[in-house]
Amino acid sequence: MESPFKADIVKGKVALITGGGSGIGFEISTQFGKHGASVAIMGRRKQVLDSAVCALQSLGIIAVGFEGDVRKQEDARRVVESTFKHFGHIDILVNAAAGNFLVSAEDLSPNGFRTVMDIDSVGTFTMCHEALKYLKKGGHGRNSSGGGVILNISATLHYTAAWYQIHVSAAKAAVDSITRNLALEWGTDYDIRVNGIAPGPIGDTPGISKLAPEEINSKARDYMPLYKLGDKWDIAMAALYLFSDAGKYVNGTTLIVDGGHWLSRARHIPKEAVKQLSRAVEKRSRDKPVGVPTSKL
Repeated sequence: MESPFKADIVKGKVALITGGGSGIGFEISTQFGKHGASVAIMGRRKQVLDSAVCALQSLGIIAVGFEGDVRKQEDARRVVESTFKHFGHIDILVNAAAGNFLVSAEDLSPNGFRTVMDIDSVGTFTMCHEALKYLKKGGHGRNSSGGGVILNISATLHYTAAWYQIHVSAAKAAVDSITRNLALEWGTDYDIRVNGIAPGPIGDTPGISKLAPEEINSKARDYMPLYKLGDKWDIAMAALYLFSDAGKYVNGTTLIVDGGHWLSRARHIPKEAVKQLSRAVEKRSRDKPVGVPTSKL
């Protein structure tokens, strides 16, 4: 798909993206690079990182990969410092690293719960904490709003409730809270914008095959607004908007990019039945004698 943005909209900027070697993180890395940014990606698996960096470089993108686990402060510090030393500045941190799996609450161990919290919420804060001193410097990569930008990849699970994902719902609720609080504090003190993106069901990602194979082939399309799978491209375009000067006055917001999926509810009455009921109500209203109580009809 053709990008709606100018090819140089983030030219000269440097992006550090956790989980940038696969899935949504890799697409964000790709689109940032295609639009002029230099990209550093962080991940735990060297083979995945090396393959992703090669793919980015084959597109003419300036890219480098750094091994590291967002749960470990020493890794976070080392990767942030390495990115700064390699490129000379950092303009955006994208926290896309995440963990997820389906499990009922009664079968989920406290350790399993803690693992997802550590990756998604503690990892997000740790990366933000370590990147702060570089993001607030501005300098060559400074955008028009002042300091740097932070973008946290969230979800919509916690807006209502989600079956078999209590751990992820809790973790993403924490991520959204981190986004708002850092937007307040660091926006005020350092002109750093902090926003989030909450993706819906995105095709060709590990999440779809692992978390929702049944839903995609079910009757869900009968009641989901704009029912269709989203593309990784959709999330990357939202990220570009929030990174670029187009989003320079957006701060503390988590942008839902899910085609209205989180609003979905199963129909409890078929549409045709509603029409018939509505016509019956209108007929009773027309036939009702003026001034006669309903109870006497």
